[in-house]
Amino acid sequence: MMTLPPIRDWWPELSEDGRRAVLDADTPHLYEAVREEIRVITGAVVGMVESLSDEDLEYARTHPAETG
Repeated sequence: MMTLPPIRDWWPELSEDGRRAVLDADTPHLYEAVREEIRVITGAVVGMVESLSDEDLEYARTHPAETG
């Protein structure tokens, strides 16, 4: 079974485009490009049906991109 790694494990390293895709999405499901980024960052294979919880989305909204 594929599961989404904790958002704290990959959100800080997600690209700006990836973050925008997560925050601007009209669905809690992750786009393929974002799933691939998470796989590269964490080594976890993220399934197409994986989606972010309300808590994950709140974390994403309250932890802006870390620059530099």
